[in-house]
Amino acid sequence: MRDRLEGRPAASADRGWSGLRGSGVHEACLSSGNVFEQNNDVIGLIAGSKSLPFLFAREARRRGETVVAVGFEGETDPALADEVSSLEWVKVGQLSRMIRAFTSQGVRQCVMLGQIAPRNLFDVRPDLRAMSLLLRLKEKNAHTLFGAIGEELSKDGVELVPAVPWLSAWMPGLGYVAGASLPSKALADIRFGFGIAKEIARLEIGQTVVVKEGTTLAVEGFEGTDACLERGGKLAGKTGGAVAVKLARVGHDLRFDIPCVGPRTVEICSQNGVRVLAFEAGTTLLIDREELEEKARSGSVSLVAVTSESP
Repeated sequence: MRDRLEGRPAASADRGWSGLRGSGVHEACLSSGNVFEQNNDVIGLIAGSKSLPFLFAREARRRGETVVAVGFEGETDPALADEVSSLEWVKVGQLSRMIRAFTSQGVRQCVMLGQIAPRNLFDVRPDLRAMSLLLRLKEKNAHTLFGAIGEELSKDGVELVPAVPWLSAWMPGLGYVAGASLPSKALADIRFGFGIAKEIARLEIGQTVVVKEGTTLAVEGFEGTDACLERGGKLAGKTGGAVAVKLARVGHDLRFDIPCVGPRTVEICSQNGVRVLAFEAGTTLLIDREELEEKARSGSVSLVAVTSESP
């Protein structure tokens, strides 16, 4: 990412091929001053796609921690190998192998960051341990599935923890406003959209709604935030002016999912007539913040962090 908040190093995922050696563990060769020899703290990283695993790995290294990562074939960026002590490759559903990758290297805590494409969740080939887990679940959604994975990890002495302590510098609080000037008439729609978004999040339908003048235009479902924004913005008509609100449900488990906003999301808002993107203060992570804010300014999109008591 290119964020420089509080002197953090850049964490962009735009790296070349890392030179993986086979399909097993790849030992990353770091440049001068190997921090892994200076600190015995070890943290595990279950890494999906996109840039969050990179941001976490670099921040953990800055704190003097050794990062042991597990990546998913076809999902995780191979360049992550350059940022961690070791990277074990598994297929989605290979739960036993994933846990062994941590326990064999003394990992006692791990985080889960990044994304897995929905198509791969339906094309999973579970091992025996994962199959047993799936058969025990009465409901199969993100909360129950990842919660069960956390329980399996704990059986082997590995605690799944939220990544927030490593990423909090990139999660703005109340009062954050960026991009284009916030239209005063949008405040009522932000309040309206906040209530709708909280309810759909509570029902585990999605985290994002698009509204305009007190009318709900789109609700996020399985298609994800970007598709919801595109659909809702188009329904706002030629004049645009839609307001999007993105929130997490009450009691949202940040171990499994930290709500994120990135430059691509802002681009989609700008291209589809969404003029305001409001997100929950203190629980939303801004990816590539400098680029995101520049795209918001040039694309006439207002960014604002809100709570149930604001605006």
